[in-house]
Amino acid sequence: MIRVRLDIAYDGRDFAGWARQRELRTVQGVLEQMIANLVGAEGEITCAGRTDAGVHARGQVAHVDVIGWPADLDTWRLNRALPEDVRVLAITVVPNEFDARFSALWRRYTYLVSDSPIGPAPLDRGQVLQWGKELNLDAMNSASRMLLGEHDFTAYCKMREGASAVRELIDLRSERVGSDVVITVTADAFCHSMVRSLIGALLPVGDGRKPVTWPFEMLTSGIRGATVMPPYPLVLEEVGYPPDDQLLDRQLQTKQHRVLSEPDA
Repeated sequence: MIRVRLDIAYDGRDFAGWARQRELRTVQGVLEQMIANLVGAEGEITCAGRTDAGVHARGQVAHVDVIGWPADLDTWRLNRALPEDVRVLAITVVPNEFDARFSALWRRYTYLVSDSPIGPAPLDRGQVLQWGKELNLDAMNSASRMLLGEHDFTAYCKMREGASAVRELIDLRSERVGSDVVITVTADAFCHSMVRSLIGALLPVGDGRKPVTWPFEMLTSGIRGATVMPPYPLVLEEVGYPPDDQLLDRQLQTKQHRVLSEPDA
C-alpha cells in the first residue's frame, strides 16, 4: 500500500462540490472513478478542503492509498481519462504520514469582484462578481485586520453538530488588480461557508453601507448577519504543508488542538 498525492485544478461550475454524493456529479466522484478504472482498485480520496458547489480550484491537494501505482500512470494518462473541467497537475508518492487534510498548515483562497460601472468583461462573467457600487479598499482592509488571528468564527459559518468554528485567520486583504478587486483569504482551515461569509461582511463596508467595525462586532456577537456570497468567483489557490519530517507532528497538533469540521469554503 502506498500513498499518492494529487495536485488538482478544476472548474467548479458543473460540479455539485467536491464531496461524493449519490446521483450527483462531484470532483471526488469523478477522480475516484478514474483511479478505479486505471489502477483497478477503488480508493477513497481525501482532500485539503471540501469545496462547495460552483467553487473552483487551482491548487487543491488530495491523497489516496493504493496497492501499487503503475510506473507508466503519469499525469498525461490520468488526464486523458478525465473530463476537461478537472485536471491532475502533479502526482507524487508521499510518506504515509502525509494527510492532505490534517497535515495542511494553511489554505489560501481568492475571490474576484468588479466594482466597475461597466461590470466584468463578458468572458469573465462566470468568474467575477459584479458589485453595483464603488468599493473603498482602505475601509475593507481596516475591517479585515480586526478579524486576523484565532477566533471562534461561529458568526461566519454554517455550523454542523459537534464541530468547532475556532480558526486562525492568517491573511485577509483586498487589492485592486486591473479593473477587478481581488480578495485573498488565508487560514489554517475553514468551516462551512466561512470564506463567502467573510466576503459578504466586507463588501457592505467597502460600499459604505456598514461601518468598519461591523464585521468584528458580528464576530464577537456570534450571530450570523452577513450574506453568503455566490460561489462562482471563489478559487482555492494553494495549500501549504510542512517538510516531510514534520508531517506526523502536524497531524497530531491539528487533531489535538480542536475537533475540525470538514474544511469547507
